[in-house]
Amino acid sequence: MGYVFDYNAARQYDNWYQNPENRFVTDLEDELALRLLEPVRGERVLDIGCGTGRHLLMFSELGLDITGLDASPHMLGIAQKKLGHRVELHEGLAEDLPFEDNSFDIATLITTLEFVDDAQKALEEACRVTESRIFLGVLNRYAIKGIERRVKGIFSESIYNRARFFSVWQVKRHVQEVLGKTPLKWGTVYHLPASFRKYTQYLERWHYVQRCPFGCFIGMVVTLVPRYQTKNVPIGYVEQHTGVAPGLMKTPSQYGRKA
Repeated sequence: MGYVFDYNAARQYDNWYQNPENRFVTDLEDELALRLLEPVRGERVLDIGCGTGRHLLMFSELGLDITGLDASPHMLGIAQKKLGHRVELHEGLAEDLPFEDNSFDIATLITTLEFVDDAQKALEEACRVTESRIFLGVLNRYAIKGIERRVKGIFSESIYNRARFFSVWQVKRHVQEVLGKTPLKWGTVYHLPASFRKYTQYLERWHYVQRCPFGCFIGMVVTLVPRYQTKNVPIGYVEQHTGVAPGLMKTPSQYGRKA
């Protein structure tokens, strides 16, 4: 089992997102996710590692059919208070989802792969229960902020001590190991400190900047392409005096003439 947020960690996590000073960062992450994912009203969404329900709330307001799963009952308790009857919540692991194959149109794993035991298995499970596309939102190991968080974790206790950071190339490799070559789109945001937002708010939203692989938050959408296994089936062939196999002879009506 990966890291499961206890009560204090769950409150700390939720308070960070509720803090208005962090709104600029969260807006950038949400805008990137929605731009890449392009959700359609009524689609079924499973948020794996839904936490305290911030993204579930966003998807609900867009008219999506939402389901959340998290390993922490403390996280789920906060999410339930926020969303009430609008969401179906499940306690469980990303590596062992309690859903049938193709139960959802979309699956999201936003800052989830960082805290699971087996990122590859979590991705496989997301692919199993999803029909259309998957959004992966991960913390970038090569971003300035990512390096800062890891250095701070050396000297003080932090949830980031429990996290595993990724690069764009690592996420791509995980996807290809599970799915082979499949269509995907990616971008990154939060390249410069949030204290510079007065000057960088437009720059951060520029497409060419988001194609830089060193932003703090990586967003990637994977389109699931059905693959079918085929094999040769022997077909018997009986030659008659017409030289045409049975079942292949055309009647006059098939030639467009009346019998």
